[in-house]
Amino acid sequence: MAESKPEQTENNKKEKQISFYEKHKKIYIKEVSGWWNHWRWFFVIFTQIIFYGLPWITWNDRQAVLFHLVERKFYIFGLVLWPQDVFYLAILLIISAYALFLFTAVAGRLFCGYACPQTVYTEIYMWIENRIEGADRLKRKKLDEAPMSAEKFRKKFIKHFLWIALALWTGFTLTAYFTPMSELFAEFPYDLSAWETFWILFYAAFLYMQAGFLREQVCKYMCPYARFQGVMYDPDTLVITYDKVRGEPRGLKKKSAKAEADNAVKLGDCVDCNLCVVACPTGIDIRNGLQYECIGCGACIDACDPVMDKLKKPKCSGKRQGTRRFVQTFMASSHYDL
Repeated sequence: MAESKPEQTENNKKEKQISFYEKHKKIYIKEVSGWWNHWRWFFVIFTQIIFYGLPWITWNDRQAVLFHLVERKFYIFGLVLWPQDVFYLAILLIISAYALFLFTAVAGRLFCGYACPQTVYTEIYMWIENRIEGADRLKRKKLDEAPMSAEKFRKKFIKHFLWIALALWTGFTLTAYFTPMSELFAEFPYDLSAWETFWILFYAAFLYMQAGFLREQVCKYMCPYARFQGVMYDPDTLVITYDKVRGEPRGLKKKSAKAEADNAVKLGDCVDCNLCVVACPTGIDIRNGLQYECIGCGACIDACDPVMDKLKKPKCSGKRQGTRRFVQTFMASSHYDL
């Protein structure tokens, strides 16, 4: 009996260490530049020009796009929809849903990586953060871990001020789709109705929280699209994945030919630098296979290309063997087999 007590204590300690909750660790993403990043920023700018610009366009002496809830009319340029026309709205929503499913089956999660509002505003917020706190991810991490100082307070204050200003302006613009922009400006700031004030602040608070703090957690834990998109994949779907044939086994290349000849196993092209991991906005390792957290942004590819250039190896993009393969390399290969 006396000997069983220490064993029970050790078992209790082991049981206490088991937890189904993992504490969130902030991801410090490495800034990358490349073909995929340029396209991502193209869609960021394109979508925001449309979103912020439409309320300012006039059409026949009224706002071109306006969902006027007071008048119970939806104005879309020359088209006017009444409450009895909700049937057309239902058709539009059905078409949009099927189009999204079709697009996913053909091109993967490019919507998530390039046009999703969560991705777009997270990119904008991270751009502001990097311009103020530094583009170097290690410098930003060091700043967060450092005790509060005048310099840290200044940078954090400027960053959050710009974040809040952008969130408020975005909430104001969204409300302008339901109340004419001219009326909102005439009422701002003291004559806004309770509902207008609520929606401006509500949307601004959610944007500030989700793009500034939650970021990848929205994609990993809150978005239902990430959960069921896998069932819409087939062998011909464009996905970002790792080419194990070329990349494995991983390891640093020896500089001398003699040292390379001494290796018992011929190494693949992957030097195991982990740049693909630190560049990923959701913090996954693309080399572990297809994962639901992957949004198909291609940041891992842009991180890999400069490494391949230095090693004088083929980049992560191009065609091979007459087959359309946008990325065919060790680090991240995105394939579309015909």
